[in-house]
Amino acid sequence: MCVPCPWLLLILGHVASFRSATGWSVEHPQTLFAWEGACIQIPCKYKVPKPRSRLDSILLFQNYTFDNTTRDFTGKVLYNNTKASIETELYFSQQDRVTFLGNRSNNCTLKIDPIHANDSGKLGLRLISGTDKWMEHIHLNVSERPFQPYIQLPSEIRESQRVSLTCGLNFTCFGYDISLRWSLDGSEVSPVTSSITSSVENVYTESKLTFQPKWTDHGKSMMCQVWHFSQVLSERTVRLDVKYTPKLQITVNPTEVKEGNSVTMTCQVNSSNPSLSTKKVSWFKDGSFLKEQQEQEELTLHSVTKDMRGKYQCRASNNIGQGQSKEVALTVLYPPEPSKVHIYPSPAEEGQSVELICDSLASPRATNYTWYHNGEMVPGASHEKLQISNVSLWHAGKYSCLAENRLGCGKIEQEAELDVHYVPKAVTTVIQSVTPIREGDSVTLDCRYNSSNPEVTKYEWSPQGSGSEVTPGVLRIQKATWDSPPIKCAACNYKCSWSFPVSLNVHYAPRAVKILKVSPASEIHAGQHVLLQCDFSGSFPTEVRFFWKKNGNLVQEGRYLNFSSISPEDSGNYNCMVRNSIGETSSQAWSLQVLYAPRRLRVSISPGDSVMEGKKATLSCESDAHPPVFKYIWFDANDQDLHFSGQKLRLEPLRVQHTGSYRCQGINELGTGKSPPSTLTVYYSPETIGKRVALGLGFCLAICILAIWGMKIQKKLEGPVSQKAPSPRDATIWRWMTPLVMLSCAFQRVTRTALEVQGAQQHRVLLQTTMTQSLTRCYRSGIWVTMRM
Repeated sequence: MCVPCPWLLLILGHVASFRSATGWSVEHPQTLFAWEGACIQIPCKYKVPKPRSRLDSILLFQNYTFDNTTRDFTGKVLYNNTKASIETELYFSQQDRVTFLGNRSNNCTLKIDPIHANDSGKLGLRLISGTDKWMEHIHLNVSERPFQPYIQLPSEIRESQRVSLTCGLNFTCFGYDISLRWSLDGSEVSPVTSSITSSVENVYTESKLTFQPKWTDHGKSMMCQVWHFSQVLSERTVRLDVKYTPKLQITVNPTEVKEGNSVTMTCQVNSSNPSLSTKKVSWFKDGSFLKEQQEQEELTLHSVTKDMRGKYQCRASNNIGQGQSKEVALTVLYPPEPSKVHIYPSPAEEGQSVELICDSLASPRATNYTWYHNGEMVPGASHEKLQISNVSLWHAGKYSCLAENRLGCGKIEQEAELDVHYVPKAVTTVIQSVTPIREGDSVTLDCRYNSSNPEVTKYEWSPQGSGSEVTPGVLRIQKATWDSPPIKCAACNYKCSWSFPVSLNVHYAPRAVKILKVSPASEIHAGQHVLLQCDFSGSFPTEVRFFWKKNGNLVQEGRYLNFSSISPEDSGNYNCMVRNSIGETSSQAWSLQVLYAPRRLRVSISPGDSVMEGKKATLSCESDAHPPVFKYIWFDANDQDLHFSGQKLRLEPLRVQHTGSYRCQGINELGTGKSPPSTLTVYYSPETIGKRVALGLGFCLAICILAIWGMKIQKKLEGPVSQKAPSPRDATIWRWMTPLVMLSCAFQRVTRTALEVQGAQQHRVLLQTTMTQSLTRCYRSGIWVTMRM
């Protein structure tokens, strides 16, 4: 079947409405589409000729004809429903593949499930109401495979403008769900709306995709796929034709130009759809149009000056609009101009942060600066900004600078003076109490200074609330604690000047003892170098000793516990103790876990190394590893992988062929370990031994019988036997028979030896008895044959 184009689908989807002269009116889609294995739903409405009449019966024909003899239609009946089966106004009736979903008054909707390709063609819907009859023609178009959807594109697609694309399929059937999915160059995109329509006018499934295309989407493939559950039934692909403005780029040669030299800029058109309407290119500098450079693809600037530096841009147009390039900055190079110094703040207060800036225009920017203080070069100052984080009196004076770039060195235009005001000098905090200080003692501190301009007006203490001020500049702490912070004071005029903090040095035992892992930084693996440190927050006096314990037992003395090559045996719970003259403090237990690859692998065999055939044997791979082994590999005596990854290898039922050496290999995240081989011996069962012996005896007996029969046949052919000595021919026969008899006996001995080698040690007495009897019979048979000869 040919798949209709979108415009043809719209024509065929129009409603087929028929009104006869007899008054019948039937509405349904003119043609319905489906494919093999799907279903088809025929929306249908009717109106009977006589008012208040009801539908008596409905028939659906396939490949029907009109019989002039019977004056009625004949053909294959797909559905037949008479008035006798119609009892309600709304009813649901199904026959074989056809389901009637209508009613007696105005609905003649049908469903065929499943639909087949050979159903294509004309159907006849026979409607009967009393004496009024009507035959309605319905056309089915069923393809062998699902047909492609159609994609409707707008007349024009432009970049950054929202557009809507429609994907449709003239098919829908309740119970056979389909969905339409969009993808752009293989990446799935979500539709905005999706709808299913089934009416007497149209039967279709539709999906609309609304998006904002980019200019880079031009030429990309937009695909619409028809999905049924997880299966793609069909698809259609279109190429996007995205219209966009010209995409421009400026190239500069050279990128940097010295003052007085020339520079050329070229405007390149990287892409445009449609092509440029004209080759005119417009140039702009800092957003302003350059009239003198109009319509030129190249912009050449001669004798470049500082004023020509700035941002340049080119623009070009096509039928869509105007495109513009990114701005390109033109750099004009020149040496530094005469410098000035700016000071912030000025005047400066002692202790403030002061910033001095060397102002000198240059291109490229000055890379090196030289600073001068009162005519002398400031060592280590080579940047544009000179930072004085804590200004003091000796910083006061006149400052100047010289700027330098790769084109040359500038000049000094003027100097700037730094004026410094200062706060009280040499402020100190003095402990007046008797030392050393123990926890709980009373402490008195005095705040002193050398000079101040202006005079000190107040004192401050830090931290606040450390004690009570007895007189200005004198602080008393009633009870000193072990964690008393350092105390400092400030003498203040217009600004406060702080002393260095003074520690009370309160004596106390070590505190907050803990174990730190110095190395390694991550997990500890066997063989690594491991270093543990015993740490504590504070102790006074500071003279301390360190001790280490493992699982409660003393290990060593010292702050560090060093393992040059740690082993699994070093795992355990460790504590460290810190001791001074006041007391001893212990850390919490620290668990040391050593990770190591599988080791000490061995194969154990249950129930034992020697097992009878037919029984069960379990081989277990035992190992020592941390983290535990997560994968096992088994090998036979020939080092062949048995393709089994469990810890236990079960052999059931055992066969003699299982005899041999086995070994296993364990793997965890750190490595691999191998076991030595372990030998499993499988010996024959008494039943197997008996069968083997019986087979040998049978073979021996058959040889003997054949030999005897051969002798008898020979004598019958030669006649009566005379009493004279055997003829040469008889001797030849004897020589032929004797090796056969001995060969049979030798076979019994070989069988006996093979069975013993296979491991049937505990049945050796029975085997020897059986073999002895067999050999005796063979020997007697040989003597009997000789006598008969």
